[in-house]
Amino acid sequence: MSRPARSDQAAHHTPLPSLSDSVAAHARTQPTRPAARDSQRSLTWAQWDERASRLANALRGLGLVKGDRVALLGFNALEWLELYAALSRAGLVAVPINFRLAAPEVAYIVQHAEARAFVVQDKLRGLVEGLRGELPVLPGAWVLWGQDAPPEGWQGYEPLIAAAAPTPPDAGVMPDDLFALMYTSGTTGRPKGAMRSQGGNALIALCTALEFGLTRDDTGLLVMPLCHANSLYFGVTFAMLGAQTVVDDRASYDPEALLATLSRERISFTSLVPTHYVMMLELPAATKALFDLSRVGKLLISSAPARRETKLGVMQLFPNGRLFELYGSTEAGWVTVLRPDEQLAKLGSVGREWAGSGAIKLLGADGAEVPDGEVGELFSRTPWVFDGYWRNPEKTAESFQGAWCSVGDLARRDADGFIHLVDRKSHMIISGGENIYPSEVEAVLAQHPAVQDVAVVGMPDTKWGETVLAAVVPRAGAPADLQAQLDALCRDRLAGFKRPRAWRLITPEALPRTATGKVQHRLLRERLMQGA
Repeated sequence: MSRPARSDQAAHHTPLPSLSDSVAAHARTQPTRPAARDSQRSLTWAQWDERASRLANALRGLGLVKGDRVALLGFNALEWLELYAALSRAGLVAVPINFRLAAPEVAYIVQHAEARAFVVQDKLRGLVEGLRGELPVLPGAWVLWGQDAPPEGWQGYEPLIAAAAPTPPDAGVMPDDLFALMYTSGTTGRPKGAMRSQGGNALIALCTALEFGLTRDDTGLLVMPLCHANSLYFGVTFAMLGAQTVVDDRASYDPEALLATLSRERISFTSLVPTHYVMMLELPAATKALFDLSRVGKLLISSAPARRETKLGVMQLFPNGRLFELYGSTEAGWVTVLRPDEQLAKLGSVGREWAGSGAIKLLGADGAEVPDGEVGELFSRTPWVFDGYWRNPEKTAESFQGAWCSVGDLARRDADGFIHLVDRKSHMIISGGENIYPSEVEAVLAQHPAVQDVAVVGMPDTKWGETVLAAVVPRAGAPADLQAQLDALCRDRLAGFKRPRAWRLITPEALPRTATGKVQHRLLRERLMQGA
């Protein structure tokens, strides 16, 4: 069974407005008001609404039916917002794919999701051309955006929109219908498709607006990739409110250009990872002084903890900015928030329960709650929790204890109720805001015949938060250029951000193990940091 069955009672609950509903409502009430823009074009609410309907009809016209999955691959652009609204309206399921992935990683996700259509930005067409024969995509459902006259075998995004009907399809979309499969890396080395519902996304958007005090008069800037849950959640939030969304569509991060955008577009809210802030703060004082940042009222640090000096620098750079920090996951949604008045007093904490998020408990190995100050596995009970993992009932069952959800994070609670993360998702590495699981990198390195054993850990880095280090046990007679060969292997089979940036050739005895033979990644990391 791929997902929990919908109950009749749930099907008749009064729904919160979906992304599609929100866009349609604002098209009726404020049709000419600016809705969304990137560096290339802009949309009013009426234009967004009409293009969403046309695109929904166009996709259904390719042979797709309600519930079919549609893979999406592209850099940040306004098309992402159009596609999310159109898929919501058509009852189709978005499968956003990280543009940093290698071709085999892309192929696995499309195959596992059984995607029947694939919408690709022209700049990334080369990544998928060689995959066409092995993917379940319908022959006529390869869609290319960015070229009005695409090559043979591709449908043009704009021609499809222009030829389709502008009236919304009658798709019968319900709040518990799937909105997206968000693929997240897993400790098994294969990504898992977290099922997010239409209603769950709407509810998290409503509570996001309440927690941050966001209104129709805000202008939000989406910098994080729109294939990630962070930008998706905030994009839905601003659409629900009828506020304007600005998409940062640069292919690579430019701190000076970001400051210029914040100033020029009069941005009032944005969400960034610590690396973004560090790079802005490293700019010369004269450069930072060129920009008026007084409009920025709310700032979010997410995906990784920030240092005290970084937070102080952000507060100085944005004099009217109120700084928030949150912890959450694709599966559970937002779980905790550290609010502006708590930033320095509770440094290192990820805060307390999110508004309306339910509750948190920390469980020991025996399944009982641990006392304050002790480490336990973090379980949360949120009303917007995911519906389970697509085609993976075993992992779904492992993630839940009744209504309580865990993604494997270990944490402790202090006497004031603040949560402090101890270990991120079974030794997950966070580099520049991207999640990297050691087991996934280890699986690739272990394919080399000269590798006897390997363990991957994250090492502290002032710019990226962490970088990937591979500790390799070579076999007897390993080539002298083994490191270069392993790096080439990673270049072919892994996204760039997952590749090791540091290497250690070690003996088998140097890998610390448990009594059952499992490598103790945390202990290995400590030894490597100490030079042992």
